[in-house]
Amino acid sequence: MGPGDEGNGIRVFMLGWEFPPFISGGLGTACYGLTRAMDQLGVRVTFVVPKMVDSRYSTHVKLLTPGAQRREVRRMRRDPSWRNIRFRPIVSPLRPYATADSYAQRIERTLGLRGEIAGRPRILGPVTNGSDYSGDMYREVQRYAELAVELARNEDFDVIHAHDWMTYPAGVAVAEMSGKPLVVHVHSTEFDRSGEHVNQVIYDIEREGLHRADKIIAVSQFTRGIVISRYGIRPDKVEVVYNGVERNGGWSVGDTSIRHEEKIVLFLGRITMQKGPEYFLQAAKRVLAVMDNVKFVMAGSGDMMYRAVELAASLGIGHKVLFTGFLRGDDVRRIYQMADLYVMPSVSEPFGIAPLEALDNDVPVIISKQSGVSEVLQHALKVDFWDVNEMANKIVAVLKYPPLQMTLRNHGNFEVRKLRWKEAARNCLKVYREMLVPV
Repeated sequence: MGPGDEGNGIRVFMLGWEFPPFISGGLGTACYGLTRAMDQLGVRVTFVVPKMVDSRYSTHVKLLTPGAQRREVRRMRRDPSWRNIRFRPIVSPLRPYATADSYAQRIERTLGLRGEIAGRPRILGPVTNGSDYSGDMYREVQRYAELAVELARNEDFDVIHAHDWMTYPAGVAVAEMSGKPLVVHVHSTEFDRSGEHVNQVIYDIEREGLHRADKIIAVSQFTRGIVISRYGIRPDKVEVVYNGVERNGGWSVGDTSIRHEEKIVLFLGRITMQKGPEYFLQAAKRVLAVMDNVKFVMAGSGDMMYRAVELAASLGIGHKVLFTGFLRGDDVRRIYQMADLYVMPSVSEPFGIAPLEALDNDVPVIISKQSGVSEVLQHALKVDFWDVNEMANKIVAVLKYPPLQMTLRNHGNFEVRKLRWKEAARNCLKVYREMLVPV
């Protein structure tokens, strides 16, 4: 069976996020990897993505004018590397991981958007202010759902596939309009993002989307358990499809200010409560008490960025911690090649793609036991996120004992070769087929 036969003519209306070169986190990486793999398997995908008018936030599709939008879409259609994917942008400031402030700024840049939002009927859930997202964001989620319905009226598809809570209302609305089955893909829940201090409005939107879906894809057993226990979903409705990783290419390391003899311990991810940056820094303090030739690099941005900088200073290790800000493209590849060890101390991690990327670049990893990726990686050191003493002990062991580092690197790299996006796409296809079989 050739690659074009595997999809068996299945047509998917996918509500997703982000494409290179601008990807702000694991959600965009997952959407890109999964869609690219589906394209190779012959699945026909209409990929709907929110895009800003402001070109600073544009990627493949630039929405400066309606004419520019049409030209860019036509260019992408002609791109021979995308055989079965059609891109359908909707002008919207919605983005994953948005805060109220960043969202408000994007709304101001989107000409006329406030006027369009005013007076729109609600589709799913109440519109109120929350601690994490402004009321305008909820209205925009509902406006986006309406626009997705209008777009879907002119599309042919068999299945709707919605990623992340902000697209669940759109998925529900398109399913109601079309009568087609809905799959929602859970990459993260409000409990992962906020712990026990959940935003009730976001939780309600998530819960209704999960209950109204025909099937749910969770990125790990860890996340499946949360979906079942916290949202009241039947276990037989939730399937697990693990994420993958792109095979790395040949990259060269440019000049850096870090001395060759220094060991590099890397944190790469959003600097938020969910990712546990304070535990990384507390472990770093303990490591530096017994090893001096170590630098700790925190690559990323987020709402805890300044608190992390202040914590590093208060711990007396500010001179040993390098904050790079958000990295993308070649800078990410370069930092992986510089690193001796990658640490993911996440408090609640539905999956965690970055450890796969690290292993794919021959970097050994330490991951929290509170992560989905710990289910699929055997050749990684694992630690409870709160156990900073054990985390520090494991960091020291890897840095001081080259045979341990080599074993973790070699076996981990071999292990991660099996976790490719094409296998994730095949597993999604199985879910689609289950729904499409006549009862």
